Amino acid sequence: MDYQNITTERKEAVLIITVTREKALNAMNKDVIAELQHAFDSYKADDSLRCVILTGAGPKAFVAGADIKELNTLTGVTGHEFSERGLRLMRTIQSFPLPVIAAINGFALGGGSELALACDIRLAADTARLGQPEVKLGLCPGYGGTQRLTRLVGRGKAMQIMLTGGMFSAAEAHRIGYVDEVYPADELMDKAMAMANEIAAQGPVAVRLTKELVNAALEVGETAGCEMEKQAFALTCATDDKNEGTTAFLEKRAAAFTNK
Repeated sequence: MDYQNITTERKEAVLIITVTREKALNAMNKDVIAELQHAFDSYKADDSLRCVILTGAGPKAFVAGADIKELNTLTGVTGHEFSERGLRLMRTIQSFPLPVIAAINGFALGGGSELALACDIRLAADTARLGQPEVKLGLCPGYGGTQRLTRLVGRGKAMQIMLTGGMFSAAEAHRIGYVDEVYPADELMDKAMAMANEIAAQGPVAVRLTKELVNAALEVGETAGCEMEKQAFALTCATDDKNEGTTAFLEKRAAAFTNK
């Protein structure tokens, strides 16, 4: 696929995906969604990758929201299709086998906020502004915001954010647990790369299984989750990665994992 609205860049074991509609504040229209979907689908089986960073072009926006011109034309029928396309992308990112880091470099509003919420780790520039302003347009969130934001920050705070539609700062997002770290804007990508490289240095099978287990913790009960963890732990015990990791520790050297 010839991308017109995103770029992909490999830096060793890390993939950087950037939304590049900078003049439109990286607003997410159907073409952006299609290209992001294609990119994540294409790299899903790439065993040489270890981590993904998702960000927006320019200093102003991560993704400033859905394209209002598209929203303006929606009917009940096309709105259902619009929501399903976005939800499919968010599910793809959340279930992607590798960790996905959102580097929130500016506005992350509406669909852009929901895109960040679908990622595993959220890092924000200190200049970022976030929010779910759909009610100001007579809409409710349609890409999973009501579900993921509520799980992340709690019912009351999620209600406040979504029912007022107001924006909040990166510092406030960090305080309520929406983002995991806040950095000076000019350090954000370096910090994201450092974290991605740190993740990439760990046992790949263990990283993938840990992501699956943490996602499952939000969906199943504790007993079922612990049973899944037991099975996953046993699986990692049978891997070359476990043998290499434990041997490297005992020999006081860096592990050379093989993803097996």
